Order: sequence, then C-alpha cells, then structure tokens
Amino acid sequence: MTFRFLHTADWQIGKPFANVPGDAGAALRAQRISTVAEIARLAETRQLDAVLVAGDAFDSNEVHDRTILRTLDALKLFSGRWIFLPGNHDAALAHSVWTRMRQMGLEENITIADQSVPIEGWDGRAVILPAPLRRRRESLDQTEWFEGAATAEGALRIGVAHGSVANRLPGMAEAANEIPETRAETAGLGYLALGDWHGALKIAPRTYYSGTPETDRYRANQSGFVQIVELAGPRAPEQVETIRTGHYDWHDWDAELVDGTANAPLALLENMVSDPARAVVALRLTGSLSLAERYRLNGELENWRNRLHHLDLDDSGLLEDPTEDDLDALDTSGFVRLALERLKARASDPADPLAPAARVALRMVYLDHRQGGS
Repeated sequence: MTFRFLHTADWQIGKPFANVPGDAGAALRAQRISTVAEIARLAETRQLDAVLVAGDAFDSNEVHDRTILRTLDALKLFSGRWIFLPGNHDAALAHSVWTRMRQMGLEENITIADQSVPIEGWDGRAVILPAPLRRRRESLDQTEWFEGAATAEGALRIGVAHGSVANRLPGMAEAANEIPETRAETAGLGYLALGDWHGALKIAPRTYYSGTPETDRYRANQSGFVQIVELAGPRAPEQVETIRTGHYDWHDWDAELVDGTANAPLALLENMVSDPARAVVALRLTGSLSLAERYRLNGELENWRNRLHHLDLDDSGLLEDPTEDDLDALDTSGFVRLALERLKARASDPADPLAPAARVALRMVYLDHRQGGS
C-alpha cells in the first residue's frame, strides 16, 4: 500500500535573471535544467512511484522551444511517473507551454495535469487530485472540487495545488490563488503538495510547500530543496524527508564600516562564503572609511568579484573620510593642496549639496595617484 513520491515545484525554467549579466546569468539559467536532471536521478535512485511538480515548472508560457526540449531530456533520467501542474507562471491557457509540449510529443510517463480530474494508476494505491491554474490569478478556490471527488476505497488521496494558503503564509507572500488551510482535512487527503512559496515549509496539517529546488532570489526561506514523501495508508502519518538539491547559495548581507577600515565587509566574505564559485552575493555597505582603506577595499572587492559567481554591490551608503595621511600621500603642495583641502571640507559638510561630488572628486584624485596617474 505504501506510496512514495517526490514533491517539487517552482522550477521556473527559463527565468531570465536580468540583473545578473553575462556568463553568470547564463549559468544560473542553465543550472535550473541541471537541477531538474538531479531531481530525476534522485527519484530513479530512490525508486519512487512519481514526481509531483506543483506548478511553475516554467517561468512563462513564452519560453523557447530549446528550453522545453532540454527539460524533456532531463526528465528521461527518471522512468517513473511525472505529474506536471500548471501554475501561475505557466497557466494552462489555450496556447501555452503545455500545448507546445504535447505537440513535441511526450513520453508515456509524463502527465500534464491541466484538467480538474483525478489521475489514477499505481495499481490503485493512489489517486492524484490536481488543481491546475487556467489563468495567472484565479478568483475562486481551485481545490474545492477535491472534497467531492470520488476515489476507490482505500486509495491514497493526494492533492496538488499552486497558490497561497489562507491565514498561514508569511506577510511577504503574495496572496493569490487562495487555498483553504483546512483543505487536506476536508478533502480527506493524505498529503497536499503545494507550489508558489519558494521555501520548504509545512504550512498546515498534511500540507507542505516544497519550495524551489534551485534558489533564485535573495530570501532566507529554506529554498533549494525537494521533499520525498512516504504514505503508508490513508490514515497513516506522512513521512517527509527534505533533501538539498540547490547548487548556488544566495546571500544578502549588510556590512557597516564603523572603525574607518574595510575590515568588516572583507571579514564577512572571508568567513561566510564557503564555496565562492557557487555564491551569489548581494552586499550593501554603509559607514565611512579613509581614502587609503577605500583603495584597499576596491582592490579586495575586485578579487572577490572574480572569485564569486556574482557580486551585486551597493556602496551608495559608503562615505570617504579623507585623513591627513591620505592628503599627505598625494605629495602635493601649493594650489593643488589648497584645492584638496577645500574638497575635503565640502565632502565632510552634510549641508553642502555638492558634498557627494566632492567625495567622488577626492576619491578619483587619490585612486589616480595610487594607480600611477598624473
């Protein structure tokens, strides 16, 4: 009677990652398909009965044919049953990624659950009840039909849906395509597999979000996982194993420079990044530092930029506070020294509207001098 399956969602294959340019962005896009292949290998190794993809397998209905075909190739590594639920990004429109997939020809083990009808098989051990989205936002609860769905006696009832669980999701979640928090109970489900929230989360009894298997944003929500679920019977408690599948680690950090040196952000990167080549980092800097330390910081961050997969740096809150040593290092006198002193005075005056420009000018003069300019 035992039924074992993998629950995943929110692959969003074809996501453009427009804020990550060049090769780094291309690698993020390619990795999403590579992670699907890893999911397929995991399901095959564990000899699971099915993989349930609870919506948003694709980032949009306009993804390239090449992307669809490469995804289909990745699925071949698992010989069991694939169940795909259309979500809000890849809704089951009249012309969609799903209609295009069908035209390409699907393997027999791939089911596109774009109709609200029970999906049977597995020698009668389980029935999948899907709640496909036919538009990006549905005003009515698409899981309501689960309650009246007739299934064979003794068969496990497993729901698959995509949306927000009422009264449960954190405040930053998008409240769309609402699902009652009691749906698993009222529909007699052994498990309700959900998509839309990108972190692994038990949201209500027998009700889980798997999250995205490959992290795609800066948010601390336990993304980069899938869940292997074992159900021993209609009333047996679910056994859920959360397994890491993500390749890239996304970090979102703030660093305040409080001692006039560049030590804080550099120590953060050195101590917190275990595998630079797999790290996508957003780093915001605030505080002040001397021109000499700014010069050191720029050089060190350039090294980190080349080591990390991607560095998104925001130093707009960082102020240069030139010291006498900074000005002495420029080895100037007379008019030039007087001009630098005036720039320093203006740069340190918060009431001066030209203070930002003065700080930039001082930095450029110092950096040009350090780099051998004239």
